[in-house]
Amino acid sequence: MDNNLRTVNVIRYVTPLREGGSLPAIAEADDGFLYVLKFRGAGQGVKALIAELIGGEIARALGIKIPELVFANLDEAFGRTEPDEEIQDLLKASVGLNLALHYLSGAITFDPTITTVPPKLSSQIVWMDCLLTNVDRTARNTNMLIWHQELWLIDHGASLYFHHSWQNWEEQAKRPFAHIKDHVLLPQASELETVDAEFRAILTPEKIQAIVAIIPDEWLTAGTTDETAEERRQVYAQFLITRIESSEIFVKEAQNARKILI
Repeated sequence: MDNNLRTVNVIRYVTPLREGGSLPAIAEADDGFLYVLKFRGAGQGVKALIAELIGGEIARALGIKIPELVFANLDEAFGRTEPDEEIQDLLKASVGLNLALHYLSGAITFDPTITTVPPKLSSQIVWMDCLLTNVDRTARNTNMLIWHQELWLIDHGASLYFHHSWQNWEEQAKRPFAHIKDHVLLPQASELETVDAEFRAILTPEKIQAIVAIIPDEWLTAGTTDETAEERRQVYAQFLITRIESSEIFVKEAQNARKILI
């Protein structure tokens, strides 16, 4: 698996996507493609980008479909012609390196009342969201798309919420994930034990280290003066490695929540 993300330069702001609080946008890059651009200057700042990057690359390592992630460079001059003041402020605050997902043109939002996801894939996504502590895959907000009759995951920015406080992350790494009871795919996730064995074999400590190695240093040191980029990087790595090693805790929680549901 190639762990290098491409870097593109944003050349045109196309339209804001007003779902969610972070004001992502569709933008065109200098490679001719459209992207959903996530801004470092948005509400949760670079932490949402770090969560998006880690979540997306873990999904890719596990063979779950996710649009290509790229680093997106935003030039200082970019926002000057933007008439909307809120968007102009966002662009000014986001000069430099941002994150973008390939725009899946014509994709439709996943609707659980229309599409049934097979037990294996449901179990894979539930397991991954338990690992990432992703609170954002509910019936109200599925963060999944149907594109060319296949299920694609988007938006992992609300994952890894331990990093908003950095308190006792070692303890948080071993906690069950109570929010899994609200997961839109939990009723179909009947193969969690099989998936647990398979995914633990894929997500070795070396694989996790390779994924966190991609995080730009400037994102890791934003807003902190007391830790180096490498120290922060290792907290992410150790949090994930510990969580994978004790995955039976979150698997059991998911299985118990599923029993209550069905």
